[in-house]
Amino acid sequence: MSWLPDDFVHPVHVPVPNTALHLRPIREADTALDYPAVMGSRERLWEIFGPAWAWPPETMTYEEDRIDLLRHEKEIAAHQSFNYALLDEEETAILGCVYIDPPERTGADGEISWWVVNDLVGSAAERALDALVPQWIAADWPFRQPRCLGRDITWHDWLALPRAS
Repeated sequence: MSWLPDDFVHPVHVPVPNTALHLRPIREADTALDYPAVMGSRERLWEIFGPAWAWPPETMTYEEDRIDLLRHEKEIAAHQSFNYALLDEEETAILGCVYIDPPERTGADGEISWWVVNDLVGSAAERALDALVPQWIAADWPFRQPRCLGRDITWHDWLALPRAS
């Protein structure tokens, strides 16, 4: 049984209100935009995601990022998990990502997390994304018990939960 209904169609373009930004599924072709975004914010991203995902590693190469984005693109196509890039209007820069995943831990039917690049931390754009994501998940995704990691629950507490079966 899939974690999503068979007839679910994932959103392909999500405007971030009151900004010139939008979300769309990430692609392998985005590597030239993703790599500098991730590595430019790597230390802060490691503090957030490192204990749970061991990501992003200090030594991640451009080619490793490309392979990772290809994996994400294939997972999106198969509805296994979703990685949405936060992009400017012209799609010349990735400014963050939103991850929508099947539950790894008990107590939720979807696990959502997101980040912005260092330059957007504390900005109106980050606040707009923070407000959008839970509303978007509630409106457009078929979850009854979504969990926003690092927001509804700390990463430490999430890691302490039993693994989902």
